[in-house]
Amino acid sequence: MCGVAFIRLKKPLEYYVEKYGAPTYGLTKLHMLMEKQLNRGQDGAGIATIKLDTPPGSRFISRYRSNASEPVKELFDRVYGKFQYLNETQPELLKNVPWLKENVSFTGELLLGHLRYGTHGGNSIERCHPFLRQNNWKNRSLIVAGNFNMTNVDELFDQLVEIGQHPKEKSDTVTVLEKIGHFLDDENERLYSEFKEQGHSKREITDLISDQKIDIQKILTRSAKDFDGGYCLAGLIGNGDAFILRDPNGIRPGYWYEDDEVIVAASERAPIQTTFNLKWEQVKEITPGHAIIVRKNGETEEVLCR
Repeated sequence: MCGVAFIRLKKPLEYYVEKYGAPTYGLTKLHMLMEKQLNRGQDGAGIATIKLDTPPGSRFISRYRSNASEPVKELFDRVYGKFQYLNETQPELLKNVPWLKENVSFTGELLLGHLRYGTHGGNSIERCHPFLRQNNWKNRSLIVAGNFNMTNVDELFDQLVEIGQHPKEKSDTVTVLEKIGHFLDDENERLYSEFKEQGHSKREITDLISDQKIDIQKILTRSAKDFDGGYCLAGLIGNGDAFILRDPNGIRPGYWYEDDEVIVAASERAPIQTTFNLKWEQVKEITPGHAIIVRKNGETEEVLCR
């Protein structure tokens, strides 16, 4: 029934290069989480990353999706190939984190992976998560991947049309993405007006919104009140905030773990345990009807979203 894997690196990338000897620590752990959840879906896979604090003009979102016969292997062979090429040609650059963040995709601090178990719609690559809602404002860019089945897709679709949107298709994935995206836009507009009245410049307002001002709990609560079904959704916002949301009835599973280096979430407990060498009790279940909210600065909280 699909699998989700999420990692937030809490330290600067230089820390992982120094301690673990490579800039691919997060990618390797994401790869392991996905390999250990292959039972949850082999019809397709996808990964996405977000780089924190990139300057304007630099690409900060990276995404690959695959519907190959071995999609996880195909994805990570492609990503690792970038670092293997550097290792063979300019190995000194593998320790130059500023250069890597500027020039090499998937060197991000937020990582999201998905394994697709196709229940409808065929196996085209367009059906593979993560789904991306990209915007020229970081604070409005959104990536979503999840394990879910919404039973009221028609109702959600009609709600989007009613507010003036033109969804490109009637599917639960698109409607969920656009529903959350709509309220993310609303929150950005509210904060923009608030800061504008205080006399801040447009550039200052963007930075202020990014700095822990987005009310993610309100966005998810407003979105999820119309969701009817089981879900465990993971989302990345372009400014560096993130969330993992679980349905109120606990129909879809979700687990998480945090220490001073990482915040991790997945559809199953065991992959987190084995990937990070943890005991059973160290991995927590996400409370049904709640979300794990991860802020850009690494602060984490579990909040009610219903």
